[in-house]
Amino acid sequence: MGFAYNYGMIEDQLFQEYISLIKEINYHNHRYHVLDSPVISDAEFDRLVVRLREIEGRHPEWVKPDSPSQRAGSVPEDKFKKVKHPAAILSLANGFNADDIRAWFDRIRKLDKRVELSGFVVEPKIDGLTVVLHYHNGQFVQGATRGDGEIGEDITTNLRTVRALPLHIPVSNDNLVAPEVLVVRGEVFITIHEFELLNLRLEEAGEKTYLNPRNTAAGSLRQLDSGLTAQRPLTMLNYSIVNSNMDMPATQWELLDTLRRFGFPVSKDAKLYPNIESAIAACEAWTNRRDSLPYEADGVVIKLNDLRLAEDLGVVGKDPRGAIAFKFPAREVTTLLKDIGVNVGRTGVLTPYAILEPVEVGGVIVKQATLHNFDFISEKDIRIGDRVLIKRAGDVIPYVIGPVTEARNGTEKVFTPPSTCPNCGQLVEHFEGEVAWYCVNSTCPAQLIRHLEHFVSRPAMDIVGLGIKIVEQLVAAGLVREVADLYFLKREQLLQLEGFADKKADNLLQAIESSRHQSLARLINALGIRGVGEVMSTDLAQRYKDLDEFSRVNEFELQGIEGVGPNIARAITDWFARPANQALLKKLKMAGLWPSRESSVEKQPGVQTLVGLSFVVTGSLIHFTRESVKEYIQEHGGRVIDSVSKKTSYLVLGENPGSKLDAARKLGVPVIGEEELRQMAEQG
Repeated sequence: MGFAYNYGMIEDQLFQEYISLIKEINYHNHRYHVLDSPVISDAEFDRLVVRLREIEGRHPEWVKPDSPSQRAGSVPEDKFKKVKHPAAILSLANGFNADDIRAWFDRIRKLDKRVELSGFVVEPKIDGLTVVLHYHNGQFVQGATRGDGEIGEDITTNLRTVRALPLHIPVSNDNLVAPEVLVVRGEVFITIHEFELLNLRLEEAGEKTYLNPRNTAAGSLRQLDSGLTAQRPLTMLNYSIVNSNMDMPATQWELLDTLRRFGFPVSKDAKLYPNIESAIAACEAWTNRRDSLPYEADGVVIKLNDLRLAEDLGVVGKDPRGAIAFKFPAREVTTLLKDIGVNVGRTGVLTPYAILEPVEVGGVIVKQATLHNFDFISEKDIRIGDRVLIKRAGDVIPYVIGPVTEARNGTEKVFTPPSTCPNCGQLVEHFEGEVAWYCVNSTCPAQLIRHLEHFVSRPAMDIVGLGIKIVEQLVAAGLVREVADLYFLKREQLLQLEGFADKKADNLLQAIESSRHQSLARLINALGIRGVGEVMSTDLAQRYKDLDEFSRVNEFELQGIEGVGPNIARAITDWFARPANQALLKKLKMAGLWPSRESSVEKQPGVQTLVGLSFVVTGSLIHFTRESVKEYIQEHGGRVIDSVSKKTSYLVLGENPGSKLDAARKLGVPVIGEEELRQMAEQG
């Protein structure tokens, strides 16, 4: 009786664990597939699913209709119109090593001996958002997310902004006729390179950066405003035909070729293998070179090449028997977060980093990891003393995914962002609604090279010949500790530097001397005040006589200037309020670098025929470079801005224009060529 009683208790506990697993996995499915905001790693999720399958294997009578093993994805969110798929959009069973793949092969071979003769197609398993694309007589008519595998969300308008998606098939004349009905499955994603560029642009703009390409792509596709989707560098690859009234290809390899001929992007990394062992060898090879892929992939997929055989084998739960995912080994571990440090970047942005109990990840001992930004620490509730999950992919710097809250013991400390720069001790700047925290001290040692590089650049003081290598030489030699020191350099000092002879030293000193006569607009731009670029510097230089007058301006007055909002107004007044910046201005004045509005070479009375007009330039011009056309417009009193809006006066059109032309047409902005621009400027 005692043994039976204990056995019953154990089984009750197992059943309760099973019910809890269903709830937990469904919760994480919803966060991943619907909210695009997972709170655990893929490896952790996979462990939960493996445990669920173990229990269901022991007790198939327990399997419930809402078990994740019976479904794919999650229930669609209510904000989008629902779309019923013409066939179930299934997910795949996972294998984590060669033995798992061989076990899968043995199972399906027992069901049908033809498996041995099928051959196998191996394709990368892209970590993006699954989409289902509907075509009618060759025209793209509807696109949806996978949703729960039966019903998805209508994201047609957003998908039209994905340039890789063919709106009409066949794309090229290949003697192909589009079927009346064609439904294709694919994956939308952002390449690693484009993701890094996107985050760089967001960081420079002081906006929130994204954690990974998958969530960014998914969130972009599920925007209610398709204009926001269009701004994201989304692309796609396709790999399956869900439904069609045409004669279907007999093999997966022929199917990929058919999709390619219709004009769909298809993975160039897909390969056909004659038997299971060669397919397994290919999977293991991909494990070692996964970082060579231009996109995030969490594994590769092995598919029976014979599609009719795959269909005959059917489905078990939510998994088709004819394919399996070979998951790459997880590169995630947990360790103790000993402290949080703060770096000051070359742009003045303060970036937190994790100081860790040393731990091995992918064969490398890791002591520090990226924490992205202070908002990330707050949103994830990461505390000093937490056990944290970190990830490392190839040569990418390790980063913290989040805390393991279950491991907390109450001694953990909440982190507070610093109020002063850890490098120079000056107060830092942070505006409501922005992610970044800044040190705006122009003499901060951590930012010196960046400040110098910007100060001497062509749109600023335009000191010819003073490139980044010479800037680094001057700083390393201690000859320049702030930008004003450039104007006090001596010939004999330069001659002591490696690579400098008489002519090179004289040329550099002459270029520095020439820059003393640059305009007020260029000097304002050169100061590197956050949010004040070329266009705004020109506007400010036309409004204020010199830096003395400009430095006395208040926030209220600044906000009356077009393009200056509360944050930029505060950034300007805060910059001038800093004692270190005031000392810099005094030194520039001592150097004779103090242009006024009247002496500005960019303001030429008598030719101000474009006053009050704003221009956007797109494409390659014949008689102008991008810089010279800006100078030409500004010399005649006009403004050059970067993006098209309803307030833009004209779009100046060159060859091979970009998306700005589409925006101008959509907003009704007049489009002119460079000859028309010349006529307006010279004749008024």
